Formats: sequence, structure tokens, C-alpha cells
Amino acid sequence: MSKVLIAGRIPEHALNILKDAGLDIDMYDDSEALITKDELSKRVADKDFLITPLSTQVDSDVINAAPNLKLIANYGAGFNNIDIDYAKSKGIPVTNTPKVSTISTAEVTCGLMIALAHRMMEGDTLMRHEGFSGWAPLFFLGHELAHKKLGIIGMGQIGQAVAKRMHAFDMEILYTQRHQLAAETEKALGATFTTTDEIIKNADVITLHLPATPETHHMIGAEQFKQMKSSAMLINAARGPVIDEAALYDALINHEIAGAALDVYEKEPHVADGFKSLKNVVLTPHIGNATVEARDAMAEIVAQNTVAMDQGNKPKYIINGVE
Repeated sequence: MSKVLIAGRIPEHALNILKDAGLDIDMYDDSEALITKDELSKRVADKDFLITPLSTQVDSDVINAAPNLKLIANYGAGFNNIDIDYAKSKGIPVTNTPKVSTISTAEVTCGLMIALAHRMMEGDTLMRHEGFSGWAPLFFLGHELAHKKLGIIGMGQIGQAVAKRMHAFDMEILYTQRHQLAAETEKALGATFTTTDEIIKNADVITLHLPATPETHHMIGAEQFKQMKSSAMLINAARGPVIDEAALYDALINHEIAGAALDVYEKEPHVADGFKSLKNVVLTPHIGNATVEARDAMAEIVAQNTVAMDQGNKPKYIINGVE
């Protein structure tokens, strides 16, 4: 009987798939703390398969601790928590769970945008503490998003889903990525292809939808903030290291930009204390794909990929080129 280690609690749906396939399951079940490297290395030692959440680091030491390992199934669309090159050198395929997070992450991105523009979190804090004396013409003014320029950096599935939703809000959509979309897609989204520099300079709202790579590390930093409109708002529900957070903090307190909404962080799960005291920042705990629907779909992918490997079939969504 093949053995699988699940390095953190995942939906029951996945466990049922694995059990029905006759796999021997060992799941780290502490809901209060992440599995430590030592515990992970110890428990994976005799396993054939590893299912690991995005928050767990799987480096060369962990991989070396499991001589029988045949698959690392990452529970998440990202994979910067895994040394995929080392896994490849060992002939171990690494898979992820793309696509199924698209709707949830797009909805959260749009929600952050709306909350920031209309100062909803500030309003919630005000009502829970001081209260207000009543409606007044100049009280607590925010900004409408209609007819503003939305700059999307990274126009993959999530970026396009955001564009579709905010086009319905009558926003003007600017986007950039390596390749321009088909003309019919641009038309449907009301989107115009441009450069990152043009988005930085001209967009009223900028939202990031990029992976964390050496090329994207700190791609939004001090130089970019100085070029943005002083009224610009920045949204990040992608990966924390894409933004230089120290530069972002300076830009906010120096009024180089108007506000930011962050669902991911440079040194996650740590959130820089400075952001917590700023009224023009919305902070959420990496909830981009935190819906029952998305997490169940992710669970199904990692479980089915594990079963496929156990039965001698090719899993879906291999990201390190091991066939």
C-alpha cells in the first residue's frame, strides 16, 4: 500500500478520494501551527507521495529525507515554497492547483479595490469606536471607480477575470503582460494593451497578478511609486515579494500614492507594523482563494494527481518538467 503524507489539514473531500483509492494517509493535523522542517522530514521519510500546503517549505533537505518520494503535490497555485529544480534533478514531478482560484481571487481583488476607494474599513473602525453624528455633504468622502483607469499588471486568468468585473463598473482597463491578448478578447474586456511604465504613470488603480520570480521581485519599488499619481491606489492579491514593502510604506506616509490594499506580504505571514497604523491601507490575511468552492477544487486536484501517480498515470499541472 502506497503512503502519502499531507503536511497540513485540507478539505475532507481530498481524504475521501485518497481513501477510496486505497492509499495509506498520514496527515499533520495541528490547526494552530505549521509543520516544522524537522517534523516534515521525519514523517515524509517513508512516504511515496507528499501533499503540501503553499505555506510549507519543501527544500532539498526535505526531499533528500524521502528516498521513495514519487510526487510533490502542492496545494496552491503558487510554488515558490518548493525547490522545484532540485525535485527535477531527483526525477520527482511537482504539481500545483491552477485555474480553480481564479474566481475567488478576482472577487477578492475587486472587493479590496472597492473597499479602499470607498474607505469601508475606515468606516467600519469609526462605527465600532467613535460612531458618527449623521450624514453630512462633505463627511467621509471616498472616490467612485467608474471612469477611472485600472492598470492590470499580469493579464492571465485572474487578471482577465478582474478586468471583466471592473469593466462592468465602467472602469477603463489598461493591461500589460508578455503577449498581447487577441483583439476579440480585448474588445470583450474593454482592455487596452500598454507597457508597465505607462500603467505606473497613468493608472488610478493598479492591481498586480504576477508570480513570485527573480524577475518580478520588488518590481514595484521606490522608483515606481515616485512615478505614480498621488491619487493612485495599489492592490496586491498576488505575491508579496513583488512589492518592496519598505518603499510602499514610505510612499504612503509621504503621500506619493493615496492608498494600498494587501492580501499578501513580503515576509508572510508577518505584516510590517507600520502598515497597521495607516488608515489608507486595507490588510487581509491571504484570503484570495479562501472559499469553500476554491479550496474543495484544489483538494480534488492534489488528491487526483496523487492517485494518478499511484496508478501509473500522468498527473495534471506538472510545473517542473518531469514527465
